[in-house]
Amino acid sequence: MDFDFLPQLPSSHLDERNFDDLVEECLLRIPRYCPEWTDHNISDPGITLVELFAWLTDQMLMQFNQIPRKNYVAFLELLGIRLQPPTPAQVRLTFYLSTHLLENYTIPQGTEVATERTETQEAIVFTTNQDLLLGQPTLKHILSTPDTANTPQSLQDRTGQWHPQHDGLAVTHEFELFPQKPQSGNSFYLIIEPDTPLEGTVLEIAFTGAQGTPTGIDPKHPPRSWEAWDGESWVKVLLQEADDTTNGFSFNENTGDDDSFEQNGDVILHLPERWPVSSFDGYRGRWIRCTLTESSDRQPGYANSPRIKTIAIRTIGGSVQASQCVLVQEEILGISDGQPGQSFDVETAPILERQGEEELLVFPLGRLPEIWQEVEDFADSKPQDRHYVVDALTGTIQFGPLIREPQTLKKQTQTRAYLQQMLPADRSLGYDLHEQIIEQQYGAIPPHGAEIVFTYRTGGGKQGNVQANTLTFMQTAIPYIDCVTNHHAAVNGADAESLERAVLRAPQMLRSHDRAVTASDFEALTLKGSGGAIARALCLPMSASQTAGSVSVCVVPQANTDLIDLGRGIAPDNFNLNSALRDQVLDYLDERRLLGIQVQLQQPNYVGVSVQAEVTLEPAYKNPSAQAEIIHKLKVALYRYLNPLTGGPEMTGWPFGRPLYPSDIMALLQQKAGIQYLGAILLFPIQKNGESWQRQTTPVNYIDPGSLGLLCSWADPQARTEHSVNVLTDQSAMRI
Repeated sequence: MDFDFLPQLPSSHLDERNFDDLVEECLLRIPRYCPEWTDHNISDPGITLVELFAWLTDQMLMQFNQIPRKNYVAFLELLGIRLQPPTPAQVRLTFYLSTHLLENYTIPQGTEVATERTETQEAIVFTTNQDLLLGQPTLKHILSTPDTANTPQSLQDRTGQWHPQHDGLAVTHEFELFPQKPQSGNSFYLIIEPDTPLEGTVLEIAFTGAQGTPTGIDPKHPPRSWEAWDGESWVKVLLQEADDTTNGFSFNENTGDDDSFEQNGDVILHLPERWPVSSFDGYRGRWIRCTLTESSDRQPGYANSPRIKTIAIRTIGGSVQASQCVLVQEEILGISDGQPGQSFDVETAPILERQGEEELLVFPLGRLPEIWQEVEDFADSKPQDRHYVVDALTGTIQFGPLIREPQTLKKQTQTRAYLQQMLPADRSLGYDLHEQIIEQQYGAIPPHGAEIVFTYRTGGGKQGNVQANTLTFMQTAIPYIDCVTNHHAAVNGADAESLERAVLRAPQMLRSHDRAVTASDFEALTLKGSGGAIARALCLPMSASQTAGSVSVCVVPQANTDLIDLGRGIAPDNFNLNSALRDQVLDYLDERRLLGIQVQLQQPNYVGVSVQAEVTLEPAYKNPSAQAEIIHKLKVALYRYLNPLTGGPEMTGWPFGRPLYPSDIMALLQQKAGIQYLGAILLFPIQKNGESWQRQTTPVNYIDPGSLGLLCSWADPQARTEHSVNVLTDQSAMRI
């Protein structure tokens, strides 16, 4: 019997030579073994014999290629190993309202947003994962404290100085946000009414500045920080300085405007998706704070406290998580013929992991529709169980097979032959041959004439890792929406699993038995539980600061490596582990860990590298266009070598904790065609400072990322993180 319900994995050849390759190889051997044979024309009888034996060898290789690899693939099929489908990229979409709404508003789950469609590339569609509820906030308290602490204490309630006005508060006298002599750490808190749903909301806080002395700060670089409490820590919620038109509460005091005694300004805050109601020092609500930061030459501190007359808040939009996929609702797969083992194919493959209301319905004639359940295999399925199996990569839906015992047919044939010989004319015995047939139905069969309907999602792949501010086209019409965008790049999209990767996964599966016990088990199951969204995992050794019974796994998510070929590299922000992927992996490991073990996921310490190299090219590459091309190839090689996914000596990702030396760069560049000599090789480390990356101004002898560090390289003209290759001429160095 053909076991069609098992996943069909593609096979590859052990010997890739074909007929033409064999003929060419024989002709190359003639001068060595038979030098007197000089006529190699196709009309020569000897060439005919060569082609004959090449044909026979080609036929043998064809049979040879079908045996060992095919047996190994069949073994994978019996283990139930399927090629994993593509993983959809994740991104946070931000919707902005076109008007001020007086009531709560919902942007429904399944809203589609896409990139721009061009002549050469189809639009990439993202779908929201959940409803986005936009509530209308109410300011409840205004508090202040002289010191910044993770848990606010010694709060001074300033609410009594205010009275309600429209959608905010107004003060009867000028209100000082900070003490008269502001110091680093001074903070004021805005407490929002707890009963309003505001997770992921984009808030606009409108301030009216009062007459007063100048604050003394640089309006372009105000020394303050806006944060919100997400239940565990204070997270920054001011996306960019352009979202603060108050210029750090200095308004336009430096413009010399005569009407600057009373000025208006807004602060737009993008609040976290997890913004719970919390209580500190007896005050309950959703917390926002503004804290004065350390002053510097670039950011002078406040000489005087800003004075405010009114504060008003309102919702202008919201953010929600989205996946790169398209929801196909109630696709009709076909009509059941009532036979065991039947299969149906969806129109658009691959099929992403089912969630929510994505299900298969069977509509029997004259009866109510039935919801069928997906299973990994039919091993435990009873004849009455409404089960089906999905091959997500090919998009095939398979129903239960009918299995006959191997000896049944043989016994039936022997019995039939005996009856025909011994009792050819006696048909009165009533001997029923079917009583001896042993059959087993695994899973129920859809009734004859029943309609099969399937709801699923399709999509995924590395192409979903789109850049920031590219998802701007609404595919679903939603009222009151002015515009939509993604302020950050999409991450964690991965292509379908290859056969080679599945082959490597088989020994891990047999070794771990789908249970996380050893360090290698946690690493293998972390990769499996992510569905391909995590490229690398390292189970960390037990440290002195780590509590007993806890396991830490350092992970590197997938990213779009096509940016390397474009000469742009991959920035560390593209390797961020989002909350959705973190929860997915932790839930998967939670079902397979030992009792009492706590699993933690963490990210490596990424360190940026900028290389400045001097090269001399071969004389053949003196042409400017040839020089530009080879310089581009050198930069691409540097971006690929200094990368967590494709870098390192083995080109499988930069090893954890491996330092970088100038000799490594020399060895890399010496392998490239067109390089005659190498000059100076300078390494510049790039460290993260707050929300931005800064390149060190002086070169170093080597760069050590630390025991859990990984090296990255990317092109950012503002931070000067790109690689620089100088072509040395006879007279001077020319930068290209």
